[in-house]
Amino acid sequence: MEKLVFQNGVKKDQLLSAVNDYHGGVIVELKEPMDPNVFQNMLKASLSKWRLQGKKGVWIKLPIELVNLVETAVKEGFWYHHAEPHYLMLVYWIPETENTIPANASHRVGIGAIVLNDKRELLVVQENSGRLKGTAVWKIPTGIVEEGEDIFEGAIREVKEETGIDTEFMEVLAFRQTHKVLFGKSDLFFICMMRPLSFDIQKQDLEIEAAQWMPIEEYAALPFVQKHGLFKYIKDLCLVKAERNYPGFTPVPVTSFFDASTSFLYCNKDGLDQESSASSSLKEDLEIETCKTILI
Repeated sequence: MEKLVFQNGVKKDQLLSAVNDYHGGVIVELKEPMDPNVFQNMLKASLSKWRLQGKKGVWIKLPIELVNLVETAVKEGFWYHHAEPHYLMLVYWIPETENTIPANASHRVGIGAIVLNDKRELLVVQENSGRLKGTAVWKIPTGIVEEGEDIFEGAIREVKEETGIDTEFMEVLAFRQTHKVLFGKSDLFFICMMRPLSFDIQKQDLEIEAAQWMPIEEYAALPFVQKHGLFKYIKDLCLVKAERNYPGFTPVPVTSFFDASTSFLYCNKDGLDQESSASSSLKEDLEIETCKTILI
């Protein structure tokens, strides 16, 4: 029976249940209520075991219902890593080496949608909330990409939500990175080219004060657009895309090496196709020349 006791009177079968992560650490996901004193003893014993095993980072996922265990974990040296509506993630670094635990998500991703119709008109809106409320500034539809949502999906959704217009995603024309924005995080803003599939505007009253199709030249002449950097570049992109001489980046599906899941690589696919064709042509030319040399 003595062999079953590990530390502080806690038996081995009473250690915290954990799974290994991919980086030499362990993940604990608590689900059932537990007395803080029992949790403290189990945590101390588990940390001793993981230290002997050479483990590195320790992650503890606490559902919101077990918030009473947070203080105990913090007293043992854990700190907050991130929080979501239904859980809190705590983390601890065991070895006497540099802490390599990755930081919490550092960026938020937003989109701006350039929607041009065949009449050289741009879909623009005035906001009914936020910093531009009441300014009468016309701008392209914008929004935040949701968790698990691809950039092109977010662009299609945001245009539909704000204006009622159905669109087809064409390409990413440019993107901007800024820092220390919402909650001190950085921000990536992708400017997307869209093709309208419908034209009857049905604006969202909650967020949008007004929406309309505006001639590109009229939009480009607006004082606010000419004065402010990002708006100016969006205007320039609108004008150059109307002439169809600015290549952007389109989503190409790629399969993960690890789990066969699919993600999207945004690249100039036409340029890649042309390069591939050129390489094939060069290979064929070399093969022909080789055959000629052999025959001679």
